[in-house]
Amino acid sequence: MSRLPLALVGLSRYSKAMARSLELRCKACGRVTLARAEPVYEGFKKVGEAFVCTGCGHRYPTAEETPFTDAASRPKVFSNADKPAAVKVFAANERRRTCGWCKHFIVNPFQQRCGATNREVEATDVCARFAAKPEKTEEESTDATRSAEDRLDALFSKPVREKKPARKRSE
Repeated sequence: MSRLPLALVGLSRYSKAMARSLELRCKACGRVTLARAEPVYEGFKKVGEAFVCTGCGHRYPTAEETPFTDAASRPKVFSNADKPAAVKVFAANERRRTCGWCKHFIVNPFQQRCGATNREVEATDVCARFAAKPEKTEEESTDATRSAEDRLDALFSKPVREKKPARKRSE
């Protein structure tokens, strides 16, 4: 059997057949081949999918009429024991001990620096000079909001000067 390029398979991303095998045992040619899912339209509305044998081109109008091969009959190559273990980026004692949580971490639009060593760092770097940022209390956060509101009030509460009428020139 010749290998088909993946572009010819034309699998529909939202196809219900994606949950099961897209291999079929074609009734017309008798070979086990891949099925190509093609959308079926009525006007501009998609109403279903038809499946086509990629070996001979025989068309099956619905998924129920398509002789898909049973996925359980194929040999399993991998077991659950072959799955990789979950990757843990930080150990439990390193959690929230990265530069992004440090009080020395300085961010500006162009780079991130450590205030203690004056070196360029990333938020995920870990260092021995870590010092946690102090937690803000509710009063501090509301005070910061109030002071910002006061500054805006002061900015917009300035009286508007009236324009003086233009002087007429005497000739």
